Amino acid sequence: MIETRSIEVVPDEERHGTPVSQFTLWFGATTQITAVVDGALAVVFGADPIWAIVGLLIGNLLGGAVMALHSAQGPLLGLPQMISSRAQFGVLGAAIPLLLVIVMYLGFAATGTVLSGQAINQIVGVSAPWVGIVIFGLLTLLIALLGYKVIHRMGRIATVLGILGFGFLTVQILRSVDLGGLIGSAQFAWPPFLLSVALGAGWQLTFGPYVADYSRYLPRTTKPRTTFTYTLLGSVIGSQWSMTLGALVATLPARDGKSFLADQVGFLGSVAGPGLAAIAIYLVIVSGKLTVNSLNAYGGFMCALTTVAGFTGTAAISRRARTVYIAAFIAVSVIIALAASADFLDNFKNFVLVLLMVFTPWSAINLIDFYLISKEKVDVDALYDPDGRYGRWNVRALACYGVGVVVQIPFLAQKLYTGPITELLGGADISWMVGLVITGLLYYLLARPRTVREDA
Repeated sequence: MIETRSIEVVPDEERHGTPVSQFTLWFGATTQITAVVDGALAVVFGADPIWAIVGLLIGNLLGGAVMALHSAQGPLLGLPQMISSRAQFGVLGAAIPLLLVIVMYLGFAATGTVLSGQAINQIVGVSAPWVGIVIFGLLTLLIALLGYKVIHRMGRIATVLGILGFGFLTVQILRSVDLGGLIGSAQFAWPPFLLSVALGAGWQLTFGPYVADYSRYLPRTTKPRTTFTYTLLGSVIGSQWSMTLGALVATLPARDGKSFLADQVGFLGSVAGPGLAAIAIYLVIVSGKLTVNSLNAYGGFMCALTTVAGFTGTAAISRRARTVYIAAFIAVSVIIALAASADFLDNFKNFVLVLLMVFTPWSAINLIDFYLISKEKVDVDALYDPDGRYGRWNVRALACYGVGVVVQIPFLAQKLYTGPITELLGGADISWMVGLVITGLLYYLLARPRTVREDA
C-alpha cells in the first residue's frame, strides 16, 4: 500500500488500473466546497446567477480539455507531469515554472485546510480554529505518504460520498431557490460573464501541472483518448455541479444571522438541516477536501523533488527523504492556514486569477511541444541529464513563457491592478485566453526540432 516510486519512470511491470480511475479521482476531488466557493464568487462579484452557471460551464469545458490533454501524457510517459517540462524548458530551466507550481499547491492546500478545519470543528464541537486545521493536516499527511494507490482509493470514497452529500444539498437548495424567478429575471453582462468563464477555466487549468502524476501508473497501452475522456468527464462534471450549487447558494438569504460570505462551511451545514444532516455534510466536505489536499501535498512533493533533482542529478530518493519532503510541505500549508486572512473570498478570487496568468503559458508550451512538435515522443533518459539532449536551459521556451505572462498584463482585471485594455472592454478579463493563444503560436513558430540542444 505504501508507494516507493517518486520522479523516476514507472516500469511497465508495475503499471496497473483502468482509465475509469481517472473519473472517480477527479470527480471526487472536484465535488468539494472550494469549487462551491469558486462558483459563488461569480455571483458575488456581479454575474447574474443563471449566466454565471453558463459561463462557469464554458470555462470548465475549455480549461478541462487542456487539463485532460496533460492527463493523457501520463500513461505514455510513466512520469510525473512537471518532470516532463524539462523537455521544453531544459533540465534546470524547468525549475522556474516548478517554483510557481509549488506556490500554487501551497495556496490551494492552505485554503482547503482552512475550510476543512472549520468542518472538523463543527463535527467535534470545538471552537478553536487551530484544532480542525491541525487534525486535517495530519490526515492529509497520512494519505499523501501512502501515495498513489491510496489517493485513488480516497477518490473513490469521495465520489460516493460526494454523490450522496451533494445530491442531498442539491435538493435542499432547489427547495430554497426560486429557480423560475432567476431564469425569468436573468440579465446578461459581458464583464461578469467573462469573469465566470475565467473562474471555471482557472479552476481546471490549475490541475494541469500535476494531473499526469495520477495517470502515470496506467498501462502504456492505454489509449490517450480514453484517458482524456475519463479525466475530462470526472473533472468537469464534479466541478460544474459544485460551482452550480455555489452560484445558487450565493443567492440565498442569511441563515441564523450568517451569510455564505461570512461562513461558507457553516452556511452549507445550515442548508442541509439540523443535527445529523449537517454533520453528514461536514463529513462530505472533509472527504472531498482530503482527496484534493492529498493531491496538492503529493504533487507539491513531486515538484519540490523535481526542482532539487535538476541541480543534484537525483532520480530516486529514500522513503525517509520522501517523508521529509511531504511533511515539510504540509507543515508550511498548515502554518499558512493558521495565519489566513478573514477576507477569504476576495483573496481566493485574486489567487485563482493570478494562477491563471502564470499557468496558461506553461500549459500552451507543454501541450504544443508534446503533441505538435515532439509528436508524443520524449527522450526520457535525457530528462535526467543536464548535459543531454534537452540541455540545462531552453532559452526559447523560457522567453515564450515570459512573453506569455507579460502579454496578459494589459488584459488583467485584478483587485490591485486593472489593465488598460480591460477598462476598454468594460472590465472583462480575457487575459488567460490571450496568454494561451499567443504563447502557443509563438512557441510553435520558434521551437526547434528536439535534436537541437539549447543551453544558456
